[in-house]
Amino acid sequence: MSPTQSHPPRSSRTRWLEPKAAIAKLDFAGTVREGLTSEPKSLPCTFLYDEEGSRLFEEICELPEYYLTRAEGEILERAAPDLAARLPTIETVVELGSGSAVKTESLLRAFQRDGRALRYAPIDVSRAALEESVDRLEETHPELEILPAIAEYEVGLAEIEDLELGPQLTLWLGSSIGNLEREDAADFLARRSANMSESDRMLVGIDLRKDREVLERAYDDSRGVTARFDLNLLSRINRELHGHFAPERFAHRVHYDEVFGRVRSYLESRETQSVRIDDLDLDVSFNAGERIHTEDSHKYSFEEIDDLALRAGLEVSERYLDSQGLFSLNLLEPRSPA
Repeated sequence: MSPTQSHPPRSSRTRWLEPKAAIAKLDFAGTVREGLTSEPKSLPCTFLYDEEGSRLFEEICELPEYYLTRAEGEILERAAPDLAARLPTIETVVELGSGSAVKTESLLRAFQRDGRALRYAPIDVSRAALEESVDRLEETHPELEILPAIAEYEVGLAEIEDLELGPQLTLWLGSSIGNLEREDAADFLARRSANMSESDRMLVGIDLRKDREVLERAYDDSRGVTARFDLNLLSRINRELHGHFAPERFAHRVHYDEVFGRVRSYLESRETQSVRIDDLDLDVSFNAGERIHTEDSHKYSFEEIDDLALRAGLEVSERYLDSQGLFSLNLLEPRSPA
């Protein structure tokens, strides 16, 4: 059953896209086996976001220490009119990992203020998140043409490119680029750049290098919400693979590596122990103090952002900062041939 059949839109201006390529099914069991039998142990941050993990992350976004969401929202609210004025030919706003799309609404309002016809094409792997945001936008922006795609980034982008929707602004917000290794981030932007016309633009949220204390507090807050978020990964293994982790025997640890500009998150065993995972027929041994690496969040200087764009065949045409200079939104355009 297609999304349109299962969830009919209230607005005739919504058309669900159905990418031909399926969403890749990540092998949780296989990845857990590989990650916990490797040296050092690691698990990808993708698996932090099950239903409980996603709920905890929403709570994290409201924490006083977690400045990223507030800073980006502030920038979007203030910069939206300038972006609309700078980009008068944009016909379609594409958003990667759109989620709730709450922050995006200030941009949509600004772009529609001059009466231009506008399309919004949100891409997300979560059907529930897309349906919720589409429901809201149909009510608040009835004149908006909405083209949601349940897909991974590049599959959704390929589907949208086939439609020839005119000049596009692609949004990649939330500092999602920071979860990629720097080379992988440059490679992704380069692939996107290769498919951009001279009129297309990207707006990318990138967190900035800053004081160690500020960064480590953002990823290890005083209320312990980020700790519960990280430890939920062990509970997920218990739930889905019949593991026997006692989360209280592990501690959430973060460390800001100033040389590489990344916050690293770990789960550290408080004691020497062995944990059984029934569905994998696996016993995992831990020494006291041994860690499972769960996430990296890369931070950039202005020079590193400029270099990232350059390596991708792009250039920063405008950079917007929040009032405290903690976070950046970067407007990228195809680099003119030398």
